[in-house]
Formats: sequence, structure tokens, C-alpha cells
Amino acid sequence: MPDPPLSSPSPEVPRRARELGLGVGEVTTGPHNTFTDVPGIRVGHTTLVDAPRVHSGVTAIVPDGVGPASPLPAGVFVGNGYGKLLGSTQLAELGALETPVLLTSTLSAFRVADALVGWMLEQPGTADARSLNPVVGECNDGLLSDIRSRPVHEKHVRSALETAHSGPVPEGCVGGGTGLTALGFKSGIGTSSRRLPLAGREVTLGVLVQANFGGTLRILGRAITPADVGLPTAAPVPDTGSCMIVTATDAPLDARQLTRLARRAVYALARVGAAYGHGSGDYGLAFGTRPLGTPAGPAVVPDDTLDPVFSALLDAVEEAVLNSLLTATTTTGPYGDTRHPLPAAPLLAVLG
Repeated sequence: MPDPPLSSPSPEVPRRARELGLGVGEVTTGPHNTFTDVPGIRVGHTTLVDAPRVHSGVTAIVPDGVGPASPLPAGVFVGNGYGKLLGSTQLAELGALETPVLLTSTLSAFRVADALVGWMLEQPGTADARSLNPVVGECNDGLLSDIRSRPVHEKHVRSALETAHSGPVPEGCVGGGTGLTALGFKSGIGTSSRRLPLAGREVTLGVLVQANFGGTLRILGRAITPADVGLPTAAPVPDTGSCMIVTATDAPLDARQLTRLARRAVYALARVGAAYGHGSGDYGLAFGTRPLGTPAGPAVVPDDTLDPVFSALLDAVEEAVLNSLLTATTTTGPYGDTRHPLPAAPLLAVLG
């Protein structure tokens, strides 16, 4: 069976939450309000569409210089462990991220991990590597894509890694978000950032979500169903989705503190109505951009100064999920299932 064609990410749709007056919280965003506002972070997507059979892909989060000889402090939290976050046990044990973080479809996760290992072993500084811990998250896109075809291959992984860039991040039906649904709507990749003072310096916090979970959407405290905004109500399906939430920051935090961030990122899904269902793997991963063992730079901040960071993170996750719903596009899968994005005009009318 031939590979589905590569699909270039669509230009960013100018209907993100903040552009609709639905930005969350009072903390200032970074210049693009995206994950890459954190210095030294790049994001790349490979999007695979062969409608209606395949809607899938891979997303690469690439911190500058990360590798087995220059790991980054990191933490992970499992809200519900029905998922495949490859590499999570070593990440939790050592608090060290050795590779980029890749996000893809459930049955493609293992091939993606193998491709990531191959790519990493070719990078400068890895000639003596005898062990490597690839970190790959996944969501189940089997409703809107032929998941058993496992369409993501090594060349797609390498393309996402090698085209990763700073600046604005395409959202919605791109990369690992191409075939996803959440809260009854078409979803995908969403992102947001916050910039705030911490211990006498300005720090940036970036969030990227791969949204694919059940529940009833809540905005401004109000439940929003597809019927409320004029969309057909789809037949219920088992909650077999998942949500991967990746947080990056240049704040001087250690692995334990980053685990505290990862935990709160999963908690933040409750704000938008997540059901945390039996079949939904809900994971938070957070990493810092200062390599472990770096002698220079600011000292790790005290825990009792972190409340503003926690609050900013909750806001950023909520806004990132809204962005994933608003920037997606209507998609029909191989079995006739159709999911629609959250439509901006009817939503604003409902919210008054």
C-alpha cells in the first residue's frame, strides 16, 4: 500500500481563542502565544492526509542541543495511564530528557520511537552513546483515520525533526493532531504561552497539547455541546482518546518542580470539561531549557515562589485546548464518522 501524501501544514487560521476575545487569564503571552516563545524550542509537523482513509502524522518538539550528553531537567505526571508515553519511566526516575519529544498516533508510536533513535544517533555528540531514551507520546486517531495502516514512517519522522522551526506554530489538523477529536468536536494540536516575572527575572512558559479526550466542553463556566453551536450531534463513541500536554520553560526549575508543573497541566483539563475517562491516557510532561549540570545561571527558585507559574500554566493549557478546537477543520474518516471544529461565530453568539 503506497504511503499517503505529505500535506503541508495550512497557514494559521486567524480564529484563535485570544483573537475572539476568549484569551484566558491576565498574564501576558509571548510574542506569538505559542510553545516556541520559549527560547531555544522548535516545533515541526509532518501531516498525512489521504481522505477519507488516513488523517494522521507526527509532531516534533525539538529543544536546542538536547542529547544524552546534554539532557534537560524534566518531569512527568500520569493522570490516567491508559496510553503509551514511551520513555516515561526513565524520565520519571532520572528527571532527565535526552531527546526531542514526538507526538503521533497510537499504533505508529513504536515506529516513531525507532526512527527517533536512528536520527539521534546521527547527531553531533552521540558517537559514544550506548543507551538512549526516546520520548514519544500518542493519541488514538482511529475514529477518523485507518489506524491499523500505521501510516507514519521513518521519513515522516525525520521530516518533522528536520523542518522544526521557531516562530508561529501551525495548530489544529496538523502533525500528530490531524485525526483527533475532543469534547465532541474536531480537535488537534493547540498551543499557548505566558510570560511573567519570577524571582527577579522574566520567564516564559509554553504549552502544546495533543487534544483527543472526552467530556463536555466548558467555556466561561458554560457547557457547550455541538448542538448548542448548530452542529450535528455525533453518535457516542468509547473514550479511547488521550491527551498529551507538553510544557517547556526557561524558568530555573529542577526536575521535581517540573513534575509539579506536569501535574497541574493535567489538572487544567478539568477547566475545559475533560471527563478523564477509562480509556483516555492523560499525560503531562514538563521540561526546562537549561541543561542539567550547567554551573552558570540563576539558582533554582524556591517552591513557595511558584504559585504565579502554576496559575499561568493552568491558563495556558485551557487556552491551548480552545485553540486546538477553533483551528481544526471538518474531517470525515474512513468509516463515515465526521467531526466539526468549534465554530467561532455561533460560539460567540451562544456566549453572548
